[in-house]
Amino acid sequence: MKKSLVLAMAMALGVTASAYAANPFSDVPAGHWAYDSISKLAAAGVIEGYGDDTFRGDRLMTRYEMAQIVARAMAKGANVDKLAAEFADELDKLNVRVAALEKKSDNVKITGAIRYHYKYSKRNRDGLDSNKSHENALRTRLYFNGKVNDNWKYVGRIQNEQWFHDDETPEVNHVGEDGDTRFNIAKLEGRLGGVKVIAGRDDDIFADGYIFDGEYDAVKLSYGEKWYVTGAYGKLTDINEDGPIYSKKFWNAEIGSNIDGSFVNGKVGYLKTTLGDNAKADYDNNGNVGILYVGANFNVAKDLTLDAMYLHSNRDKFKGAESKKGGYVFGLGYKGAEASEPGSWGLAAKYYHQGRGTYLAHTIDGDTDFNSGFKGWSFGGDVTLAKNMVLSATYYDTKALKGDQDDNAKTKVLWTEFNVYF
Repeated sequence: MKKSLVLAMAMALGVTASAYAANPFSDVPAGHWAYDSISKLAAAGVIEGYGDDTFRGDRLMTRYEMAQIVARAMAKGANVDKLAAEFADELDKLNVRVAALEKKSDNVKITGAIRYHYKYSKRNRDGLDSNKSHENALRTRLYFNGKVNDNWKYVGRIQNEQWFHDDETPEVNHVGEDGDTRFNIAKLEGRLGGVKVIAGRDDDIFADGYIFDGEYDAVKLSYGEKWYVTGAYGKLTDINEDGPIYSKKFWNAEIGSNIDGSFVNGKVGYLKTTLGDNAKADYDNNGNVGILYVGANFNVAKDLTLDAMYLHSNRDKFKGAESKKGGYVFGLGYKGAEASEPGSWGLAAKYYHQGRGTYLAHTIDGDTDFNSGFKGWSFGGDVTLAKNMVLSATYYDTKALKGDQDDNAKTKVLWTEFNVYF
């Protein structure tokens, strides 16, 4: 949109300045029809122009630039309900609270996501050269966000899964039975001073999901944005579905950086979990599993990222098989589909080499269920077909590290999914 249109909109905001300053822009002559308004808005700090003292009033501007103007006007006390509603997404990315809208909206907001997935697997296990399987299912999630006060909110999630076809028994291979509806997120989220607090059941990842990706009951604290430190304590409930008290407790600590536009961001952390008696046999009758991880993400070129992570476990045996204590993952990504941007797309490739002690519930949809650990690669892509409708597909080729009872064990998986957000 042109700045002349934005200016007309801004004039309607009723922004006032205590005094009229001289127009600071060299390309706005004193006789221009908008001279007085531009002077008033500049004096109020709503518009700033460019570093060369120009306003460039006929230039096309982005929605983010418009959001900046709305945000500054809001800070000055202007009544901008309609503009704030139009640019709510951009204002949210600028960390601007749209207070007027929040007061008028319902106290509880409901959002959701629907995912259909299809998975094809071909396994070579126990001497079988062609053990093939298919599955497809529909998962529906509803999120409930309730405002407690200006600093705290409650978040809940209800999830239902319908299995249309599965070559194996859903009760054995999946959480719950076909058609079950579960309340699997229930948490309070807010701030105590400068510390962000999350308490309750949540769905999160550790070490980018290379150690754990799933639900846990815990208290998680974090401090800082560009440079941060986090800590969590509780139990990993997702891996408890395989049996009672698989994970009695865990704790995690991590420090790192998250600086926009930086060439590199990094993290270092440690996760320790104590397993129940029924799970100790998996780890050579020692239920204490500790994993150190160090990772980095590099912006090597425009839209091109490289990530790397090293992991080290205190366990080198799993179900009697020899396993490596170390592990590493490398990934390369180009662009990426954004649900709000139709036509956006991305590609990603990864290589994995992880001893069995370095992961508990891995994030990938390929096969990691090898007693010695696994190695392999994945390649996939995603595309936004229409706003809030994203299609993706990933191919995984993984196999056992040496030391498994079947060193030739391997699995190839094609995972596809279609996500709809509302």
